[in-house]
Amino acid sequence: MSEHPSFRHLRRWAVLLAISGAFVFFLEVVRIPAAFLLGPMIGAILLAVRDKQVVIPGTVSLLAQGVIGCMIAQSIPLSMLGELSRDWPIFVAGVASVVVAACLLGWTLARFQVLPGTTAIWGSFPGAAAAMTIMSASYGADMRLVAFMQYLRVVCVCATASVVARIWTGHGGAATPEIIWFPPIAWMSLAATAALIVICLLITSRVKLPGGTFLLPMVVAIVLQNAGIMTLELPPWLLALSYTLVGWTIGMRFSKDILRHAFRALPRVLGAIFALIVICGIFAVGLVYFAGIDPLTAYLATSPGGADSVAIISAGSNVDLPFVMAMQLARFLLILVAGPAMARIVVRWTGLRDAPRAPLP
Repeated sequence: MSEHPSFRHLRRWAVLLAISGAFVFFLEVVRIPAAFLLGPMIGAILLAVRDKQVVIPGTVSLLAQGVIGCMIAQSIPLSMLGELSRDWPIFVAGVASVVVAACLLGWTLARFQVLPGTTAIWGSFPGAAAAMTIMSASYGADMRLVAFMQYLRVVCVCATASVVARIWTGHGGAATPEIIWFPPIAWMSLAATAALIVICLLITSRVKLPGGTFLLPMVVAIVLQNAGIMTLELPPWLLALSYTLVGWTIGMRFSKDILRHAFRALPRVLGAIFALIVICGIFAVGLVYFAGIDPLTAYLATSPGGADSVAIISAGSNVDLPFVMAMQLARFLLILVAGPAMARIVVRWTGLRDAPRAPLP
């Protein structure tokens, strides 16, 4: 007797939840960043490559993107502008050099056909892996390979930064703060945050804005928050759920062919990632000698990505934390605003186009 479709679907959900939970637990234990996105993504990939996909409702996934957009808005205070204005030539040089180096490495990966053109550029952008992954799909890149490269870089960068901080200071920075999953909630602020996300989703459903389900809530939230009009309320359980939904959405789009391609590209992608880390280290040396920045501050400020993890490492080290975070956030904002144009320019100048892809499930 054949299995009833509803029971089969429930069984797949149970397996997905179990595998995702196991990977999240493991990644949290070994302190890998973005465990609540990576764990579910790995679980979804394992099911997808065996043709046992589960259906993630599109609207739910888009709402999760809006939550992540608001989360990023919450971390961009106006006080950052003061830090940038005081030393703007240093920030311009530091941010531009890292972004140019990342674009050149992305072009190299595309030139040698390691990854398709636009995909290689988006995968190489140094900063806000979740944002780059979400946005890339709206600009013609393969979201699956972008996620593969972005999160591989996050892991490598965070591991390297921890080692450097440990060698330099004798410890690896501050311990990861304990998360209170169910803190007291300001329900009016939570309702206002939810309304903002839903309204932005309705707008982007009518106005075709690439990456709008992520970008529009982020931009509106930055304006309203810094104008004192509203306070964003994003409890940890909501952020974890949103990361999980985005991870499942990405993972379910994988196939055996795309996974095989990712494994074939792994050695060269790792080479590009560590080349970027070394290049950023050289830029840090430039900040030390030409701007008088202390070495560890310069290294963490130019570290290519993983701003949240870099913040944790910096907090327990004797560094200029405002300078480090201003440099990280300035680079993120530049890529967020100019990333699509930069990807198009690099691809147009080099003639490296993305190869046609099979439709995403």
